[in-house]
Amino acid sequence: MSNRIRIAISSCLLGHAVRYDGGHRYEQHLTDTLARFCELVPVCPEVDCGLPVPRETMHLVEAPERPHLLTIDSRLDHTGQMLAWSREQIEELEEENLHGYIGKSHSPSCGLENVAVMAADGTYHKTGTGLFALELKKHFPELPMAEECQLHNPKLLDKFIKDVFAYRRHTHQHP
Repeated sequence: MSNRIRIAISSCLLGHAVRYDGGHRYEQHLTDTLARFCELVPVCPEVDCGLPVPRETMHLVEAPERPHLLTIDSRLDHTGQMLAWSREQIEELEEENLHGYIGKSHSPSCGLENVAVMAADGTYHKTGTGLFALELKKHFPELPMAEECQLHNPKLLDKFIKDVFAYRRHTHQHP
């Protein structure tokens, strides 16, 4: 295990070609900035839970207990698969001594906020949190978390970094 600060980050933001279309969303400025003082731990809920690349696009659909993760055209429900993997992954991440998490905005698996949730009538009138991100928030309620789009703002990036250092001090996970 590394003694550096460890931040879990959506793999696509590191340039890994794991998105539904086989692409990535590499965030060079963000990753270069963070890599100077921390170790970035790649996480791709969709690929890591067993979904292929490329794959059919998915979205969250409103349901009584929690949103469901459904493919858009074929309406395949991947909720159970994603939640089972998320719980296993969170146990592994507990061992990683994480100090922060950066998710991909709008992702139905790792987006933290403003992820579109489809209603029963087919409209998008509310937003939520991606399934993996929701499980992560429940398990690590104090862990500093952000989406890459928030960290384009230098003040928010600075705040996130300060929060990561404070979290490390608070949890006594010193390098």
